[in-house]
Amino acid sequence: MESSPHSPGTSVEMPPSADLTADSAVIQELEAVLEHHFARPELLRHALTHSSLAHERDSTEPERQDNETLEFLGDAVVGMVAAEYVYRHYPDLSEGALTRLRGALVSRRHLAEVAEGLNLGKYLLLGRGEERSGGRMKTALLANTMEAIIGAVYLDAGLETVRNLIDARVIAPIVGALREQLNAGGGMGDFKSALQELLQASRQLQPQYRTTGETGPDHGKRFFVEVRAGGESMAEGEGRTRKHAEQDAARRAIDKLQIPGPPE
Repeated sequence: MESSPHSPGTSVEMPPSADLTADSAVIQELEAVLEHHFARPELLRHALTHSSLAHERDSTEPERQDNETLEFLGDAVVGMVAAEYVYRHYPDLSEGALTRLRGALVSRRHLAEVAEGLNLGKYLLLGRGEERSGGRMKTALLANTMEAIIGAVYLDAGLETVRNLIDARVIAPIVGALREQLNAGGGMGDFKSALQELLQASRQLQPQYRTTGETGPDHGKRFFVEVRAGGESMAEGEGRTRKHAEQDAARRAIDKLQIPGPPE
């Protein structure tokens, strides 16, 4: 995921943040997004607290913990769950292929896209400097927060609950298309290239991408893209940039190509 460039000295207006320190309704809103009610909501606040805020306090304020240790834990948990998933579901793959597949599932880019889909940027607790620099849309920060959330859910409810979250949000939406890329020998996670190779193999026309719309203010746009081949629509995608929306459309098209038709 990419953040939009801004010239030096330009003031960037950011979307309002959710006040998780005061508003229990916001906690409930995020819990609904995650489909998990925290028995210990302080773990959720901890997972969303960036170091820029943890270190930005005066002597009258209580000390805050940043989310770096939860990020460390979540990284290990998501890696283990992804490894177990590909081991169980793809027993025909070699160790090297399993490693590539797991790596794509837990990559920084993919985890940031998962965080973006959950709108985690809205809920981050950032320091003033990080807020001004567009921290809510930074790929590394979003990926780190996703890992911290996973670590928090693991501590709050255990392995089975966090496995359900990882399966639903991290693995299931992308693993089929990644497996097809592995078969085709293409770059893992580059769905546009994988779709092009699939269409070339079946002697179809080249995919073409068309922006069909965009919504939101400049600092929070969503782009909508359609991919077509041979004059027919294959799939539609969306994302924070046109490139992300094109990748999403290509991923959805690959998923459709892998669905077998009805028996003759």
